[in-house]
Amino acid sequence: MRNYQSVLAFLFIFMMISCKEAPPVSEVSENITTSLYETYGTYKEPSLDRRRIKHHELQPLLQKFAAKDGFDVTQVGTSIEGRSLNLVSLGEGETDVFLWSQMHGNEPTATQAIFDILNFFDSDDFTEEKNAILKELRIHFLPMLNPDGAEIYHRRNRLGIDINRDALRLQSPEGQTLKKVRDSLEADFGFNLHDQSTYYNAERTPKPATISYLAPAYNYEKEINPVRADAMRVIVFMNDILQKYAPGQVGRYDDGFEPRAFGDNIQKWGTSTILIESGGFASDPEKQEIRKLNYVSVLSAIYTIATGKYKNIDIAEYEKIPHNDRKLVDLKLEGLTYDLHGNSYTMDVAVNQLEVNEEGNNDFWYSSRVYDLGDLSTFYGYETFNGEGYNIIPGKIYPEELADASALENLDTAQLLKDGYLYLRMKDIPVEWVCSSVPLHIVSPANEIEVFDLWVGENPSFFLGKGDQITHVVVNGFLLDLSEEISGFTNAMIYR
Repeated sequence: MRNYQSVLAFLFIFMMISCKEAPPVSEVSENITTSLYETYGTYKEPSLDRRRIKHHELQPLLQKFAAKDGFDVTQVGTSIEGRSLNLVSLGEGETDVFLWSQMHGNEPTATQAIFDILNFFDSDDFTEEKNAILKELRIHFLPMLNPDGAEIYHRRNRLGIDINRDALRLQSPEGQTLKKVRDSLEADFGFNLHDQSTYYNAERTPKPATISYLAPAYNYEKEINPVRADAMRVIVFMNDILQKYAPGQVGRYDDGFEPRAFGDNIQKWGTSTILIESGGFASDPEKQEIRKLNYVSVLSAIYTIATGKYKNIDIAEYEKIPHNDRKLVDLKLEGLTYDLHGNSYTMDVAVNQLEVNEEGNNDFWYSSRVYDLGDLSTFYGYETFNGEGYNIIPGKIYPEELADASALENLDTAQLLKDGYLYLRMKDIPVEWVCSSVPLHIVSPANEIEVFDLWVGENPSFFLGKGDQITHVVVNGFLLDLSEEISGFTNAMIYR
């Protein structure tokens, strides 16, 4: 009888332990994630402080790590124009984790974050966590897979193709390198690191999709096998982390199968593949806050892979992440009154502030465009203006022609704007100017300014007013309140 009671007691205790719920993902990750976020500045690579980074800027950093114990730096390929493709590996574990970035040359956020992560591993901090990671994992980083595209800040490679649609034909040397490395490692996990448009939002919300995820499908049926399921679990883990720092700002890509894409095929080839897309974050044009979120979430994901804690995550949570939508614009003006041919119309105006590369592709200026007009009630703006009761008023050309840039010093540009002037003619426009140094457009004598016509694709520049009183101006897609002091605004256009 005593034996029977002992067995019952053992079974009861075992059942209680077995039925105990796994701790929430946030509880598992809380300590390391919070510490990573709070100490990020210690590891941020200062030489990569803007998006338009080049291949030559990475070389001193790669050489630095090549000289350090525990880091293996190997050239694994060459781009069409002869730039090296390098793999940085560390760790002694049996599980291989492979991360590659900047397959598209104008998507550098994760490349920056990779070097932040390498600085983390090179530090004397987080000893316990790093030992746990490096004992279980062998981690491989391939930063800037498309250096030729990065040189001109362009999506495609020198051949003019999208490397991410070359997984089958393998015509690009960059694609060949990615395939060769993946196959040689037979990586257990793969992180496919990209940037996406800042105009994506989390579906049916005004919040930008700051980070978007996808566990790519490996067939048209979008089946879930153990390989893809593990990718989903890691994504759920990362989403939970990001909700603390960018609540509601995570999206999920549609998982329709693309047979030419590397992510879909790498999933098919047996590597649990996680697509990470860095989108938009308010007042973060260089994506430095998003870079930080990449650093925190990727490092935390690597940690949970090392500890195996991701295995307890329910993949049903993956489907709860909202889909990506593309309903964000930079500026949304709601309910404006627009007069045309003697009639008045209520009009929403959506504006996107588009970047144009400067010569050398190291910096940019803005050339904004009207994105859409009409009823835009399903759209959201990074900046939104309630224009009810405001009229759209065309801008005028200042009647006096300026000789050169020095003549601007004698002008009260704030008053000119209040008087309805939006264009200045200048005889000698400095050749180095790519944008105006004042909040009015600069026009050469030979350039004829067309009659104002609000139209999709046109530069958005006009005044807003109530009755005859001008209150605001839209200059090259940027809204300025004329009741406030305007200083340092250099986003007006040059018309030569």
